[in-house]
Amino acid sequence: MVFNNYIIILSLSYNFLDKYTIITYTLGMKETLYQYNPWWEEPISLEAIKDRPRILSSMENLLNTKSIVILTGLRRVGKTTLLKLFIQRLIHKGANPKHIFYVSLDDYTLINKSILDIISEYRKIFKLPLNKKIYLFLDEITYKKNPHLQLKNLYDNQNVKIYTSSSSTSLLKDKKALLTGRERILEIAPLDFEEFCQFRNITIKQKENYLKEPYFEDYMKTGGIPEYVLHPDREYLKTLVDDIIYKDIIAYHNIKNPQMIKDYFMLLMERAGKQISINKMAKILSIAPDTAKRYLSMFAETYLIYLIPRHGKTNETLLSPKKGYAPDLGIRTLFTGFRDKGSLFENYIFLKIRQASPSYIYEDGIEIDFYTQNKTLIESKYYRELTKKQLNLFNRIKATKKLIIKDPSDIHLLNDL
Repeated sequence: MVFNNYIIILSLSYNFLDKYTIITYTLGMKETLYQYNPWWEEPISLEAIKDRPRILSSMENLLNTKSIVILTGLRRVGKTTLLKLFIQRLIHKGANPKHIFYVSLDDYTLINKSILDIISEYRKIFKLPLNKKIYLFLDEITYKKNPHLQLKNLYDNQNVKIYTSSSSTSLLKDKKALLTGRERILEIAPLDFEEFCQFRNITIKQKENYLKEPYFEDYMKTGGIPEYVLHPDREYLKTLVDDIIYKDIIAYHNIKNPQMIKDYFMLLMERAGKQISINKMAKILSIAPDTAKRYLSMFAETYLIYLIPRHGKTNETLLSPKKGYAPDLGIRTLFTGFRDKGSLFENYIFLKIRQASPSYIYEDGIEIDFYTQNKTLIESKYYRELTKKQLNLFNRIKATKKLIIKDPSDIHLLNDL
């Protein structure tokens, strides 16, 4: 009898604790959502945050479309800030703050909740039916399982406008084509030179154009990671790269040799702007070529390296090594020091034209830097001239436009690509 009583008491205690846990978790989730959305209770104010008007305009141009807008790019490049600045813009233009919902999906308190569960909880808070238009800002969405399917369900079954972000290309690899025709992708790059000057309150007057070169060299040393531009601390940049390497590559892929991955990245930064031979990399790192190729794709997936193919016939493109470029000049300089300004300048030009799907040209040992999808031929020469052989090849190649970019004043020629 005592044994049975003991069992009954234990069972009651378990049920009580279980109910208590559920109640606590529900309340905690509601409080979490309020913390992420302070504009539900008070005016939003982000005046101290630097603006990026070109990107915000691109986001606004997509506001009245049904498309899911995906912001992607390197970690800490400013995706979260842009989402919040756009929320502020929406509210200032008259949107109901309670119809705007932001959440960072890497929050551990929401780890056991699906995206649909979280949105359901939000609608419940304000009694918003499914046909009521809401604006969803879902940060770091790839931390949730099946993000493509959940986004599709939201898109198809609710009255929503969705802006989301990812620091990995995995969201773009929609193998089942669940978001085909439903998404628009905005890749957020580090600050370019013009934005760098804006963030640092630098104004270069026409009569003082000679200042452009020293300021541009400051930019090539610093790069365009927004927080680092405002508060240049090498430890911040080092921590950023370490976070990506350890969290998004080593831990995510369960890699057993972390030092080898770091050494590989150092090699990639030293070879930025050059052809990357998988076999040579494998030999240096004492790993199999297939492993070297797989690891290279991991760096590309997390935006730590950009790869471009050789232009030419299909066999030439497939069999030739790709050229690699750093995602940010500050990251590259952190690992290699401030040297080879010509190579840094070429890397910057790539970052300016990366959306034009550039490839490189290589014939008889002579290389031309870029040939874009719209048949623009570009050679980077930082205060230098083309060699005779380069000039002959440059003149021989058929292109709709040909550009030789020699200094920061020429960069505006790339704006129409």
